[in-house]
Amino acid sequence: MVKVGVLGLQGAVREHIRSIEASGAEGVVVKKVEQLSELDGLILPGGESTTMRRLIDRYGFMEPLREFGGQGKPMFGTCAGLIMLAKDIVGYDEPHIGLMDITVERNSFGRQKESFEADLAVKGAADCYTAVFIRAPHIVSVGENTEVLAEYEGRIVAARDRHYLGCSFHPELTDDHRLTEYFVHMAEQAKLAHV
Repeated sequence: MVKVGVLGLQGAVREHIRSIEASGAEGVVVKKVEQLSELDGLILPGGESTTMRRLIDRYGFMEPLREFGGQGKPMFGTCAGLIMLAKDIVGYDEPHIGLMDITVERNSFGRQKESFEADLAVKGAADCYTAVFIRAPHIVSVGENTEVLAEYEGRIVAARDRHYLGCSFHPELTDDHRLTEYFVHMAEQAKLAHV
């Protein structure tokens, strides 16, 4: 069984753990850098990207997170986590973790009260998937090796770059675990490749 962590500094952690377990993997809340070495994959949850960055810096997670990705271990950024993973952020001089070859724009679907649900086709995961958007970012552009997995009204809202997966919405807030299952499968494949 693969072990998938959820960065537990801020954001919707319990719901991700529930979804990981429903997808047949072991879920771990990650609060210490040392825990990263035990994992086969890591989810960077939604929350508030500025706060998350401050906590990542405070607890010394930045370089260990980059090393984790550098080892070929899958990482999945959802909502604010997507912003953390992106190589470029519109209006900012430098990225946060900066591993995924995408450019994102923060809060591009409006503020909290403009939260909504939409049915999407997510390539490789689901023909019809109900996505929950809350103050969501979107992917403005992707690198040449990054695959677009879903779009909403002409905006890219899910993509995959090698072992990095990102989406604008909150897959943990519904009982549809197919996107988490897709990521667990990525972690299983990566683990097999490294044995």
